[in-house]
Amino acid sequence: MSANLSGVHVLLGVSGGIAAYKGAETVRRLRDAGAEVHVVLTANAARFVTALTFQALSGNPVRTSLWDESAEAAMGHIELARWADEVLIAPASADVIARLAHGHADDLLTTLCLATAAPVSLAPAMNQQMWAHAATQANLTVLRQRGVRVFGPASGGQACGEFGSGRLLEAGEIVGELAATRAPRVLDGLTVLVSAGPTYEDIDPVRFIGNRSSGRMGFAVAEAAAQAGARVTLIAGPVALATPAGVARLDVRSAREMREAVIAQAPRSDVFVSAAAVGDFRPQAIAPQKLKKTGEGLELSLVQNPDILAEVAAMAQRPFLVGFAAETENVEAYARAKLERKQLDLIAANRVGADCGFERDDNALLLLWSDGREELARADKRELARQLVARIATQRAARR
Repeated sequence: MSANLSGVHVLLGVSGGIAAYKGAETVRRLRDAGAEVHVVLTANAARFVTALTFQALSGNPVRTSLWDESAEAAMGHIELARWADEVLIAPASADVIARLAHGHADDLLTTLCLATAAPVSLAPAMNQQMWAHAATQANLTVLRQRGVRVFGPASGGQACGEFGSGRLLEAGEIVGELAATRAPRVLDGLTVLVSAGPTYEDIDPVRFIGNRSSGRMGFAVAEAAAQAGARVTLIAGPVALATPAGVARLDVRSAREMREAVIAQAPRSDVFVSAAAVGDFRPQAIAPQKLKKTGEGLELSLVQNPDILAEVAAMAQRPFLVGFAAETENVEAYARAKLERKQLDLIAANRVGADCGFERDDNALLLLWSDGREELARADKRELARQLVARIATQRAARR
């Protein structure tokens, strides 16, 4: 899906860090998408890259300081803040994120972020330990609550030689994320319910039965639905993921807790996307104390959990129902059977295994409905979620 930012004024902030060199490619991709770009470099970014590079690529003068006498003679930072339709900081360092969270205005970039009415988006880039630090995560939570959008980061090898989360998204992904926020609001005015993540069924106070679902796909669907204009409620199993901007979140642990939350919310929803990997079984009884080794095997008596989708499908005023099917074999056949058995309007199926599905940033989906099918090629889960939301809107409109 090609990004479209035709005629959009993008103010690109580049903050300090080795990933600053990737800002040049971001400028090129923004212009390829049709955007007009002005670049602001922080003092530390200018230690890694030069203003001349960005001026040549953007076709506009580059600003680096609040103390530019020629520009500030006419309050240039205010004019630039008013000019912007979008403010994008890529890369966004841990330092810039912290200063934005605390409302600092001690350089041109942070001042512009306070002075503009345009939406602000961040593409973080930093060492994996800095990304994981509680202070960074707390600062991001504050910014998300204010409506700041966060793109990424990705996981992978880093310039410091470490491996993990904190890697800047590729330029094409950043521009695609930005363009998606300006896409048509195909779910405008609708109420969407999304379930995501695993469920845990306790065996005793310290052990449980669970599955490998990370919740990333469901969270991406909730985010895409909110960007498409919907009022979104996300019912999340036990996952370590930040709540997407504009999404109301309810946390649950077990399948029965998820059932209670879904049944309470579904009657007032226009669409229910059941992306959670709900456990099929639970222990018949939970041991009150930790079970001890006895030198022999342990047998667990399991009972079946409630079928949440089937209950929602049987409601008199049921929402448009979207299910997920994660299969290790015969993906289409099993998904088609689930679609018919549970009376779903649409099902998104994917193969799971060591190289696909759970615990990954990308995926591929097979969409099935009563008289059709469509394959969504492997892509980042957030991009897949946007495509899925678009298909949900189309299919729901056709049904009505």
